[in-house]
Amino acid sequence: MTQTVYVLNGPNLNLLGSREPGIYGAHTLDDVRQLCAQACTRLGLKLDFRQSNHEGELVGWLQEAGSAEAAGSAAGTVLNAAAYTHTSVALRDAVKGAGVSLVELHISNVHAREEFRQHSYLSPVARGVMFGFGTAGYPLAIEAVAGWARAKVVV
Repeated sequence: MTQTVYVLNGPNLNLLGSREPGIYGAHTLDDVRQLCAQACTRLGLKLDFRQSNHEGELVGWLQEAGSAEAAGSAAGTVLNAAAYTHTSVALRDAVKGAGVSLVELHISNVHAREEFRQHSYLSPVARGVMFGFGTAGYPLAIEAVAGWARAKVVV
């Protein structure tokens, strides 16, 4: 069975390419989707790529990803929760409650930005955290998820 990697994107990431390109770069969300699809193809994984500006929708998707991972059909999840990283206990609880193997991802180096961006509710429940690599961080995060999934396979 080919496993799926969930790549979930939070608020305002639909504006990539036009929103603060000095911080987030010139790639659009569709460009990011293509980078992720190429990484998944290379690694023999399926991609489920989504974006929402709504916290509750992201919570539901995390629960879905956790169920799929528990059933063996998902390898793990990459989440760029954007501003919800710094505000959402609900997303934290969804990750922990659903048992998601999670890479918390940020395009920019959050520790080089405003103080409020330096706190994450997700980091303590994430398996890994990646930030500051621009959109190139997405395929790197997918590589990490693929490695975790391979480590679970019993030969």
